[in-house]
Order: sequence, then C-alpha cells, then structure tokens
Amino acid sequence: MGTKGRAIVGMDVDELIGLLNRAYADEWLAHYQYWLGAKLVKGPMKDNAITELMEHAADELRHADMVAERIIQLGGDPVLTPKDWYEHTNCGYDSPEDPYIRVLLEQNIKGEQCAIEVYQALMQTTRDADPVTYELALQILNDEVEHEEDLQSLLEDLDLMVSRK
Repeated sequence: MGTKGRAIVGMDVDELIGLLNRAYADEWLAHYQYWLGAKLVKGPMKDNAITELMEHAADELRHADMVAERIIQLGGDPVLTPKDWYEHTNCGYDSPEDPYIRVLLEQNIKGEQCAIEVYQALMQTTRDADPVTYELALQILNDEVEHEEDLQSLLEDLDLMVSRK
C-alpha cells in the first residue's frame, strides 16, 4: 500500500474500498454471465453473438483486474471468495437458463445499464476526492457504454432478421 497514494484520497478510504469491492463483484459476475452465455447461446445470429459475448467477457475480466489493483493500492483486499460476490454485487447475476439469443442479449443489456449507473455514481463520488479512482471509473464506463451499444445493435439486427422472415 502506498501511503501517499492513500493519503491523497479525500474521502473515507474504507468506504471507497467497499464501493470498489461491489464493482469488483459485479465485474466477476458479468464476466461469468458473458462467458457462459457465449457457450450456451442458441438461435439466429448465434455466431455473431458468441463473438460479441466472448469479447465482453474478456473486457469484464480486465475490469475486475483493474478494480482489484486499485483496491490493493488503497490497502484493501478484493472480495476473496466467489460466494461473496453475491453479497457485494450491485447488479446481480442473470443465469442463462433460457439460452435463446434474444433473452441473453436482454439480460446482458440490463447488466450493462446497471454497470453504467454504478460507474457513473463512482465517478460522482470520487470526482473531487480521488482522481485515480475517478479516472479508473471513467475508463471502465467508456467500455460499458460501448458494450450496451454493441448489444443493442445486435438485438436490433436480430429483430430485423426475424421480422423479415
């Protein structure tokens, strides 16, 4: 833990670590939701969906790594056991019980919209209090906005394809 890096945080560091751990749990659950959905997806445009879901799964894993690094920089520990992700999550987890592409896309759009809200709130909380975490949240928010757009575009393409049959 860097003492000066922790000292420049103008808010309760333990509170910030708690917020980051909630985001960390979200990222791991999102990674798994995307990864498993890519394995199970069925329906038209399945191959396009698999590609997109796997890319997003990789991004969510990268986000989890980024958030974990920040938690550790602040002197905290990331959530240590997967079973505790459910206790800390903001956005939850939608299991892909119905593997139809439309259902999976809608579930993941919902997750991205929640993530956008989480990182927007984290940015508001840290804007004047912690420029390092603010920048981290901004980087991840950019990805989450892009993910939502990607998934909504796929859903629009699916709707066009199905309506023309």
